[in-house]
Amino acid sequence: MGVFSAVASRAGLKESPTDATAHQEAHEQSSDEEVLDEEPKHMLLALISQLRVGMDLHKVTLPTFVLEPRSMLERITDFLSHPDLIFGVSQQEDPTERFIQVLRYYLAGWHIKPKGVKKPYNPILGEFFRCRYEYPDGSEGFYIAEQVSHHPPISAFYYVSPTNQIEIWGDLRPKSKFLGNSAATIMEGTSHLRFVDRGEDGHYQITMPNMYARGILFGKMILELGDESRVQTAANDIYCDVEFKTKGFFGGDYNAIGGKVRDQTGIVGEICGKWNEVMELKRTKGKTETIFDASKATVTQKIVQPEQDQDWNESRRLWSKVTRAIKRKDLDAATLAKTAIEDFQRDRARQREEKEEKWEPVFFELKDDDEWVPKFTLPADKQEGVKAVQKFIFDYHSSPPKDNPTDQVASLPPPLVSPSQTHCPKPDRRSSTTSDSKRSPTTSRNEDLLG
Repeated sequence: MGVFSAVASRAGLKESPTDATAHQEAHEQSSDEEVLDEEPKHMLLALISQLRVGMDLHKVTLPTFVLEPRSMLERITDFLSHPDLIFGVSQQEDPTERFIQVLRYYLAGWHIKPKGVKKPYNPILGEFFRCRYEYPDGSEGFYIAEQVSHHPPISAFYYVSPTNQIEIWGDLRPKSKFLGNSAATIMEGTSHLRFVDRGEDGHYQITMPNMYARGILFGKMILELGDESRVQTAANDIYCDVEFKTKGFFGGDYNAIGGKVRDQTGIVGEICGKWNEVMELKRTKGKTETIFDASKATVTQKIVQPEQDQDWNESRRLWSKVTRAIKRKDLDAATLAKTAIEDFQRDRARQREEKEEKWEPVFFELKDDDEWVPKFTLPADKQEGVKAVQKFIFDYHSSPPKDNPTDQVASLPPPLVSPSQTHCPKPDRRSSTTSDSKRSPTTSRNEDLLG
């Protein structure tokens, strides 16, 4: 569900404690409901009047006021906010107990959300987001996500903590549909979790619930999770079908969940509660226990390179003009900046089609079973694993195209450096004029496609 010697310096700066606290409080205080002002309401109604029930919303340009000011590639990191919940779990001997901890980790990622009904930016082809995490015990986690397809939209991602022997990878393939007074995002795709030092578990497989934006024609706008997702480990024959319950017209609660944990012996427990508040596990043989309490959760903050040091197609830099305009509520400026990026992508797609060129992602590759996996194999040695993943994620740099619509370095404010980060060396940036002979084949190939 969200990454040094010369290499280490490329991972960037941590959010200051003040920023981190404000970020967490904003999520905790966010409301499920949203009431639009008159101007956005009129714009939305004008857009809806052109839609048909069942229409694919990925073919529709949405107004900027419905956008969450970050890319889908970054939003995926919400599910990586509590990896400490599974650190050391591989040492437990009982496979059912290991499974319950993985289930707990998965359910812990849903409480982080924007206020009201917001949709993250649709990443452009070749866009990527990378970051790292520092944990209290001194270990680190690393994350990379890349948009590997635009039609259909597919976001591939990979998280790894070599010290903690955990890998998580997968892809999201959202499909949006207009349903009348609501819009649905069907969250196709599968996530995989692997304990490197517990090979007999194989891969834990996780699917996502669907998302529903309610009340877009009448009533209050609210975001709901609905339908079922499955968490399973086929190797141990343990699974849980998690039901995300939507509120009915005449009863029920928002954000409720339910599901039964089953292993070879039958039902071992039942989960219940609310995914944005408290969730419990009622064991068939034993007591009821809280598996997650959002009010007491501490979110692990991302460490991201400052925007002016990012590559042109890294998410935060790519969308920075749109993001700033949205935050200052300048919808016209946000629309202009967003349109420039979308026009750039359409132009590049047309050029590739004319030249009969096929796009090849930098960080991921498609396997025969239609699974996107990282172009990386984690070394067995933990220290070597840290060095290898740092090189894989942070060594790559792309050269901006001549008609780059996001070249805004001069307009960016200087980075804020907290006292605890002043020891970090400056990033080791490669020149954009590096000769082709010194570039990796993948790097030069994709830069040629970008023009």
